[in-house]
Amino acid sequence: MLSRPGKNATRQRVHDRIRKKLQGTAERPRLNVYRSLNHIYVQVVDDLNGKTLVSASTAESEGKKSGGNVAAAKEIGKAIAERAKAKGITKVVFDRGGYIYHGRVKALADAAREGGLKF
Repeated sequence: MLSRPGKNATRQRVHDRIRKKLQGTAERPRLNVYRSLNHIYVQVVDDLNGKTLVSASTAESEGKKSGGNVAAAKEIGKAIAERAKAKGITKVVFDRGGYIYHGRVKALADAAREGGLKF
């Protein structure tokens, strides 16, 4: 009997395919999203130098009950936009991490756009 690959293995394969096309530079770094069951993490990465420039996540705010919802993703999108603008970053390349552009990922991206990031 053939076993089906897990959802994360499939997502990782899609993410690898996306990463072949995307690369973050110093002028236009990559906005990377990782979505777990309880939290959402986002980083602004310069791939040429191998440096994380800015990061934000729902795990760093201890007072919240859950980071696994759309409202928390919107807050993190606004937070990453503020932190990136403070570092002088306005243009980024969006890397959805192999996730479908829907729900928490879309809410984060829309909030980052409203916060001033261009992608």
